[in-house]
Amino acid sequence: MAIWKFDPFHTQVEFSAKHLGMMTVRGHFADVVATGEIHPDKPESTKIEATIKTESIRTHNEQRDKDLRSSNFLEIDKFPNMTFKSTKIEPAGGNRYKLTGDLTIKGNTRPITFNVTNLGEFNDPNMGHRIGYSAEGEINRKDFGMSFEMMLDGKFIVSNEIKINIEGELVEAKE
Repeated sequence: MAIWKFDPFHTQVEFSAKHLGMMTVRGHFADVVATGEIHPDKPESTKIEATIKTESIRTHNEQRDKDLRSSNFLEIDKFPNMTFKSTKIEPAGGNRYKLTGDLTIKGNTRPITFNVTNLGEFNDPNMGHRIGYSAEGEINRKDFGMSFEMMLDGKFIVSNEIKINIEGELVEAKE
């Protein structure tokens, strides 16, 4: 067992939603801190915790980012952080796993399960002992208090389903 931290320069937390049921709008969070107890030989004993600064949301459109930070969505003044804490990891064959945990957004905590893939391991005296992972999951934004429901021509401006994609390198902390 060792304590691991996500390398902030090699970690991406991205999301996507449909606009008017057609175009996929993508974004990411620039400020993510995650740590864990990683057990490469016994993954089911692994634990992960992450905190994301909600103000760090970016979609390449400043007006949309302002709206996502408002009470319509993340309400960053009242809820500056989102958190995730793992509760269970199950093998899913080969280098794949099911990672379940509690996701908290806007004070609402719900379980989410990610499909996780171990992307490999690297050990170097200069870069440290690293393991790469990717994870995919989906939430319904309404479950987390984001109830914006504007429609045009019978289509939601923003879909309720939000896909989450994470890729990251964890680095073993030196004692």
